[in-house]
Amino acid sequence: MNRPEVSDNGAFLICTLTCPVCGQAQDVDMPEHGCVTFHDRIDCKARLQARKGECCVFCSYGEVPCPPVQISAKSCRSND
Repeated sequence: MNRPEVSDNGAFLICTLTCPVCGQAQDVDMPEHGCVTFHDRIDCKARLQARKGECCVFCSYGEVPCPPVQISAKSCRSND
């Protein structure tokens, strides 16, 4: 069975990350109830790390924020 693209509470579970090093975009599965602070790129070997004040790589480099932020409808940025 394939994993759904949207959770039961409406949060997107797949995010397109754009690498700031090589500029390539990649679809990545997001955990529904947690954050990912690192993501290792296969193509360029870069290690993406959440930017200061953001909870995860999806909030830093993704087209949509992580599911916990989507569900809370608040920004994870510490200055918001």
